[in-house]
Formats: sequence, C-alpha cells, structure tokens
Amino acid sequence: MLSTYTLLILKMDGETATRDLTDTLEGAGLQIVPSFDLQAARSTQAHCTCPYHGTEQCNCQMVVLLIYPQVGEHVTLVLHSHNEQTHISLVDNPHQRPNQELVNLISEALSYIAGSLTNQIET
Repeated sequence: MLSTYTLLILKMDGETATRDLTDTLEGAGLQIVPSFDLQAARSTQAHCTCPYHGTEQCNCQMVVLLIYPQVGEHVTLVLHSHNEQTHISLVDNPHQRPNQELVNLISEALSYIAGSLTNQIET
C-alpha cells in the first residue's frame, strides 16, 4: 500500500513551488524527473469537474516529481496546489522506503524555500 505524508505547505501557486523546488534540488546535485502533471493530463478532457471549485476551469494542479540522488534509489514527491497554496508530500512505499539522507536533503531545500518566502513577505 502506498501512502504519503506532508512535508510542507507553502503559500504559493503550484507552478512557482515546483520551479523553486526543482531549482533548489538541482542546485544540490539531485536529478529531478517530472512524471505527472494534472493540467497536462486534463488538457485532453472536455469535461472535468473540480472538487474544490466546482467548475471545469480551475487553478488546481498536481505534479509528481521523481528525485534521484547521484547514487541510490529515488524518492517521489507529490505537489498538490489550489487557491495559491501548495501541499508537498513524500510518497512512502513499504517495498521501497525513502532514503533518509535524501529525505533530509529535500527537507533542507523546503526549509530554504519557506525561509525565502517568509523573507519576501516581511520586506
């Protein structure tokens, strides 16, 4: 059974959160591979009702990122955003437990992004 747990909730849209997280993790020497994009998948559907907005036109987004270290197994992050808020979750699979060192590196990157966001708001 697959489960996720939330690492951080950012007060920013999904596109910005995905870009900032990707840039920060790539700067730390990790490889980022996007494996799913909700808006791209939705673009082929004529009728898709949003559970948050109740409309076909919404600002919801879900992106799945595979994060690869230089050596070892990847971890999977899910970024789910709506209404200018992004929930970043780590996928935890019992058959492939996330490497704690990699999770710590991702957590540091998220702390950096959150701190940067706080500094932007305070100035």
